[in-house]
Amino acid sequence: MEGITEGVNNLNITDSASANKKNRIQVSNTKKPLFFYVNLAKRYMQQHNEVELSALGMAIATVVTIAEILKNNGLAIEKRITTSTVDMREETGGRPVPKAKIEILLGKTEKFDELMAAATEEVIDNEEQS
Repeated sequence: MEGITEGVNNLNITDSASANKKNRIQVSNTKKPLFFYVNLAKRYMQQHNEVELSALGMAIATVVTIAEILKNNGLAIEKRITTSTVDMREETGGRPVPKAKIEILLGKTEKFDELMAAATEEVIDNEEQS
């Protein structure tokens, strides 16, 4: 019995669905403009060194676009891409409808801090000229 108790006490449960990730952005293609998410992702990468972009259904194209903008600007590298299907209920008591899901984990590039500092400097210069 002691072995079982010890095993339960040493049990480490990690459930990615219930884990409250501080660096996850759940993207919607209807609620906020594209560059809101791009700038939010930059801020999350500054704070956490990586960001996870997550979307369902029609918002998947938006997440891919955000990731590509960050990569093409030299700010991010892909660490992981996960696709899956989740059952969503359209209405209470209705049948579950499968929805596509994507999660893209992006990390900072070596030049991230340098590029962000240059962008901040450029904004300050533009404000001074106005």
